Amino acid sequence: MFTGIIETMATLVDKKVVNTNIDFYFNSPITHELKVDQSVAHNGVCLTVVEINESNYKVTAVNETLEKTNLKHLNIGQKVNIERCMPAHGRFDGHIVQGHVDDVAVCNKIEDMNGSWNFYFTINPKHQNLLVTKGSVCINGVSLTVVNAQEDWFSVTIIPYTFEHTVFHQFKEGDEVNIEFDIIGKYIVKMNTKN
Repeated sequence: MFTGIIETMATLVDKKVVNTNIDFYFNSPITHELKVDQSVAHNGVCLTVVEINESNYKVTAVNETLEKTNLKHLNIGQKVNIERCMPAHGRFDGHIVQGHVDDVAVCNKIEDMNGSWNFYFTINPKHQNLLVTKGSVCINGVSLTVVNAQEDWFSVTIIPYTFEHTVFHQFKEGDEVNIEFDIIGKYIVKMNTKN
Protein backbone atom coordinates (compact mmCIF):
# COMPACT_ATOMS: atom_id res chain seq x y z
CA MET A 1 0.00 0.00 0.00
CA PHE A 2 1.14 3.54 -0.77
CA THR A 3 0.07 6.99 0.41
CA GLY A 4 0.60 9.14 -2.69
CA ILE A 5 3.36 11.15 -0.99
CA ILE A 6 6.21 11.10 -3.51
CA GLU A 7 9.68 10.32 -2.12
CA THR A 8 11.71 11.41 -5.11
CA MET A 9 11.93 11.13 -8.88
CA ALA A 10 13.77 8.50 -10.91
CA THR A 11 15.15 8.96 -14.42
CA LEU A 12 14.58 6.37 -17.15
CA VAL A 13 18.03 5.38 -18.47
CA ASP A 14 17.06 2.45 -20.70
CA LYS A 15 14.11 0.31 -21.74
CA LYS A 16 13.93 -3.02 -23.55
CA VAL A 17 10.95 -4.73 -25.13
CA VAL A 18 10.87 -8.40 -24.13
CA ASN A 19 8.01 -10.20 -25.89
CA THR A 20 4.88 -8.34 -24.67
CA ASN A 21 6.65 -6.81 -21.66
CA ILE A 22 8.94 -3.82 -21.26
CA ASP A 23 11.92 -3.83 -18.91
CA PHE A 24 12.53 -0.31 -17.55
CA TYR A 25 15.91 0.71 -16.13
CA PHE A 26 15.84 3.69 -13.75
CA ASN A 27 18.47 5.76 -11.97
CA SER A 28 17.36 7.10 -8.60
CA PRO A 29 18.87 8.80 -5.55
CA ILE A 30 17.39 6.00 -3.40
CA THR A 31 18.50 3.00 -5.50
CA HIS A 32 21.01 2.03 -2.80
CA GLU A 33 18.08 1.68 -0.36
CA LEU A 34 16.01 -0.58 -2.64
CA LYS A 35 15.90 -4.36 -2.51
CA VAL A 36 15.10 -6.96 -5.15
CA ASP A 37 11.44 -8.06 -4.85
CA GLN A 38 10.42 -4.70 -3.34
CA SER A 39 7.31 -2.90 -4.59
CA VAL A 40 7.85 0.67 -5.79
CA ALA A 41 5.19 2.92 -7.33
CA HIS A 42 6.31 4.54 -10.62
CA ASN A 43 3.94 7.35 -11.62
CA GLY A 44 1.44 5.54 -9.42
CA VAL A 45 2.02 2.09 -10.93
CA CYS A 46 3.13 -0.61 -8.49
CA LEU A 47 6.13 -2.44 -10.03
CA THR A 48 8.54 -4.96 -8.50
CA VAL A 49 12.28 -4.28 -8.41
CA VAL A 50 13.84 -7.29 -10.17
CA GLU A 51 17.48 -6.21 -10.47
CA ILE A 52 19.83 -3.63 -8.94
CA ASN A 53 23.12 -2.57 -10.52
CA GLU A 54 24.91 0.21 -8.61
CA SER A 55 22.72 3.34 -8.96
CA ASN A 56 20.33 1.76 -11.49
CA TYR A 57 17.50 -0.69 -10.97
CA LYS A 58 15.17 -2.65 -13.25
CA VAL A 59 11.42 -3.21 -13.15
CA THR A 60 9.21 -5.05 -15.65
CA ALA A 61 5.79 -3.92 -16.84
CA VAL A 62 3.59 -6.64 -18.33
CA ASN A 63 1.21 -6.07 -21.24
CA GLU A 64 -1.82 -5.58 -18.94
CA THR A 65 0.00 -2.73 -17.16
CA LEU A 66 1.23 -1.18 -20.40
CA GLU A 67 -2.29 -1.14 -21.87
CA LYS A 68 -3.84 0.59 -18.84
CA THR A 69 -1.13 3.16 -18.01
CA ASN A 70 1.05 5.81 -19.59
CA LEU A 71 4.27 3.85 -18.97
CA LYS A 72 4.39 2.76 -22.62
CA HIS A 73 5.02 6.41 -23.57
CA LEU A 74 8.08 6.89 -21.33
CA ASN A 75 11.20 8.10 -23.14
CA ILE A 76 14.86 7.78 -22.13
CA GLY A 77 15.78 10.71 -19.88
CA GLN A 78 12.21 11.23 -18.69
CA LYS A 79 11.55 11.41 -14.95
CA VAL A 80 8.88 9.52 -13.01
CA ASN A 81 7.52 9.93 -9.49
CA ILE A 82 8.51 7.10 -7.16
CA GLU A 83 7.29 5.99 -3.76
CA ARG A 84 8.15 2.90 -1.76
CA CYS A 85 5.40 1.03 0.10
CA MET A 86 4.31 2.55 3.36
CA PRO A 87 5.91 0.84 6.37
CA ALA A 88 3.48 -0.52 8.96
CA HIS A 89 4.80 1.97 11.53
CA GLY A 90 4.71 4.91 9.10
CA ARG A 91 2.66 8.09 9.17
CA PHE A 92 -0.32 8.11 6.80
CA ASP A 93 0.10 11.53 5.15
CA GLY A 94 -1.78 11.08 1.85
CA HIS A 95 -4.69 8.72 1.21
CA ILE A 96 -4.97 4.97 0.58
CA VAL A 97 -3.23 4.30 -2.73
CA GLN A 98 -2.86 0.76 -4.03
CA GLY A 99 -0.61 1.39 -7.02
CA HIS A 100 -3.29 -0.17 -9.26
CA VAL A 101 -4.03 2.38 -11.96
CA ASP A 102 -7.66 2.52 -13.07
CA ASP A 103 -7.26 4.45 -16.32
CA VAL A 104 -5.41 7.26 -18.02
CA ALA A 105 -6.65 10.84 -18.24
CA VAL A 106 -5.49 13.63 -20.57
CA CYS A 107 -4.19 16.96 -19.31
CA ASN A 108 -6.20 19.47 -21.32
CA LYS A 109 -5.39 22.76 -19.59
CA ILE A 110 -2.75 24.21 -17.26
CA GLU A 111 -3.42 27.55 -15.58
CA ASP A 112 -0.57 29.48 -13.95
CA MET A 113 -2.20 31.11 -10.91
CA ASN A 114 0.88 33.16 -9.93
CA GLY A 115 1.82 31.02 -6.92
CA SER A 116 0.06 27.78 -7.79
CA TRP A 117 -1.15 25.92 -10.88
CA ASN A 118 -4.57 24.57 -11.80
CA PHE A 119 -4.43 21.38 -13.87
CA TYR A 120 -7.51 20.15 -15.76
CA PHE A 121 -7.86 16.54 -16.89
CA THR A 122 -10.35 14.87 -19.23
CA ILE A 123 -11.58 11.46 -18.09
CA ASN A 124 -13.80 8.77 -19.51
CA PRO A 125 -17.38 9.72 -18.44
CA LYS A 126 -17.91 6.15 -17.15
CA HIS A 127 -15.72 7.17 -14.18
CA GLN A 128 -17.76 10.25 -13.22
CA ASN A 129 -19.15 8.55 -10.09
CA LEU A 130 -15.64 7.91 -8.78
CA LEU A 131 -14.68 11.58 -8.43
CA VAL A 132 -16.18 14.09 -6.03
CA THR A 133 -15.26 17.70 -5.36
CA LYS A 134 -12.89 17.80 -2.33
CA GLY A 135 -12.37 14.04 -2.61
CA SER A 136 -9.07 12.26 -3.23
CA VAL A 137 -7.48 11.20 -6.50
CA CYS A 138 -4.03 9.88 -7.35
CA ILE A 139 -2.36 11.35 -10.48
CA ASN A 140 0.93 9.74 -11.54
CA GLY A 141 1.26 8.52 -7.97
CA VAL A 142 0.59 11.89 -6.30
CA SER A 143 -2.20 12.06 -3.70
CA LEU A 144 -4.29 15.14 -4.51
CA THR A 145 -7.57 16.81 -3.61
CA VAL A 146 -10.12 17.22 -6.41
CA VAL A 147 -11.01 20.92 -6.80
CA ASN A 148 -13.84 20.46 -9.29
CA ALA A 149 -15.40 17.23 -10.58
CA GLN A 150 -17.62 17.23 -13.67
CA GLU A 151 -18.99 14.52 -15.96
CA ASP A 152 -15.90 14.16 -18.17
CA TRP A 153 -13.24 16.31 -16.50
CA PHE A 154 -11.82 17.30 -13.13
CA SER A 155 -9.26 19.74 -11.81
CA VAL A 156 -6.60 19.88 -9.08
CA THR A 157 -4.46 22.71 -7.74
CA ILE A 158 -0.72 22.18 -7.37
CA ILE A 159 1.40 24.08 -4.84
CA PRO A 160 4.99 25.09 -5.73
CA TYR A 161 6.59 22.29 -3.66
CA THR A 162 4.59 19.58 -5.45
CA PHE A 163 5.19 21.25 -8.83
CA GLU A 164 8.97 21.25 -8.32
CA HIS A 165 9.39 17.88 -6.55
CA THR A 166 7.17 15.72 -8.79
CA VAL A 167 6.73 15.30 -12.54
CA PHE A 168 3.99 17.96 -12.60
CA HIS A 169 6.58 20.47 -13.85
CA GLN A 170 7.02 18.26 -16.96
CA PHE A 171 3.33 18.11 -17.89
CA LYS A 172 2.13 19.67 -21.12
CA GLU A 173 -1.37 19.95 -22.49
CA GLY A 174 -2.22 16.70 -24.27
CA ASP A 175 -0.11 14.48 -21.96
CA GLU A 176 -1.62 11.25 -20.63
CA VAL A 177 -1.45 10.66 -16.89
CA ASN A 178 -2.16 7.63 -14.73
CA ILE A 179 -5.27 7.89 -12.57
CA GLU A 180 -6.15 5.84 -9.52
CA PHE A 181 -9.52 6.63 -7.98
CA ASP A 182 -10.11 6.46 -4.25
CA ILE A 183 -10.58 2.81 -3.19
CA ILE A 184 -13.32 3.67 -0.69
CA GLY A 185 -15.28 5.44 -3.42
CA LYS A 186 -14.85 2.44 -5.73
CA TYR A 187 -16.28 0.08 -3.10
CA ILE A 188 -19.24 2.38 -2.44
CA VAL A 189 -20.02 2.64 -6.17
CA LYS A 190 -19.80 -1.16 -6.49
CA MET A 191 -22.13 -1.74 -3.52
CA ASN A 192 -24.67 0.67 -4.99
CA THR A 193 -24.52 -0.70 -8.53
CA LYS A 194 -27.09 -3.30 -9.46
CA ASN A 195 -25.69 -6.17 -11.52
